[in-house]
Amino acid sequence: MEVHALGWIALGAIIVVMIVVDIVGHVRNPHAPSMKEAAWWSVAYVAMAIIFGFIVWGVYGTQYGTEYFAGYVTEKSLSVDNLFVFVIIIAAFKIPRKYQQEVLLAGIIIAIVLRGVFIALGVAVIENFSWVFYLFGAFLIYTAIAQARQGVEDPDEHEEYHENGFVRLVRRFVPVTPGFVGGKLVHRHHGKTMITPMLLAIIAIGSADILFAVDSIPAIFGLTKEPYLVFAANAFSLLGLRQLYFLIDGLLDKLVYLHYGLAAILGFIGVKLVIHALHENELSFINGGEHWTAIPEPSIVVSLLWIVGVLVITVVASLRKNKKDARIAAAEAAILRAGEREEDRRPTIPPAEPAKRTSED
Repeated sequence: MEVHALGWIALGAIIVVMIVVDIVGHVRNPHAPSMKEAAWWSVAYVAMAIIFGFIVWGVYGTQYGTEYFAGYVTEKSLSVDNLFVFVIIIAAFKIPRKYQQEVLLAGIIIAIVLRGVFIALGVAVIENFSWVFYLFGAFLIYTAIAQARQGVEDPDEHEEYHENGFVRLVRRFVPVTPGFVGGKLVHRHHGKTMITPMLLAIIAIGSADILFAVDSIPAIFGLTKEPYLVFAANAFSLLGLRQLYFLIDGLLDKLVYLHYGLAAILGFIGVKLVIHALHENELSFINGGEHWTAIPEPSIVVSLLWIVGVLVITVVASLRKNKKDARIAAAEAAILRAGEREEDRRPTIPPAEPAKRTSED
């Protein structure tokens, strides 16, 4: 895929414009967005990503257009998992709701920069060491198993936020104000410069995304090897997270089967990467160093259909589970109320009076 320098400039300009619109239109005037506002902006960001995908489709052809959409859908679905951690971090730092947009946007910008670095490193490694696909595939399969196990564990075990090492290091060497100072990130008091918990929260969100990049970068490289498409899919999926956070905040716990869906997607891509590694095999202890193509590699169309199908099944199954639980809870409540009414209607029998003593007694 030959991408002219103008293609990279255009992609960078789109990302910068979207960030500027966020800063000028939302963060500069701190406020808690309504559901309607969050919904409209979420639709706008998804529409931008889709329009970009059709441009890729028209300029570079069906193959690369399909690869982009498969990568974008995968990254978008994995980014929903990021929101669980974002919710926990913001709750742990007790960020005022009107400042949450600023914290999320700053953390997402850090994440985009770090992802760009990881993608560049990933491309360099892949070009020189084809056997790395074995590692990527094995890691994704392991991650898929961990996601599935997380789905059966008690969700309350994951609700406590623990600061990562980088945040603890910052807190150890840099003085932190005891509370928020408006929307300031740095505050100077009595000649002493201090950072605020708001800046720490931004650092926490940005650095926490490193862990998600370890999963998502190998996953998207399993769908496309083109750095342009990899970076575009990552950028568009991350830029829409701020609006998505306010849109589904409080609804994430209703996606009860999300972990199973992500496990199915990551497991599929992990197996696909291992098959691709076998097709490109250069390791002497595997098939004598020869390519092994006995198992066909799933095409990008099959991959896209699998990803979309799994997500649809996950959402539908989660909604049905929520409705079933609601019906059971309503039935139990009705039985309880009926029992209480029956108890109220039951006649009260006065206690028997003690027998009067007679003179003979």
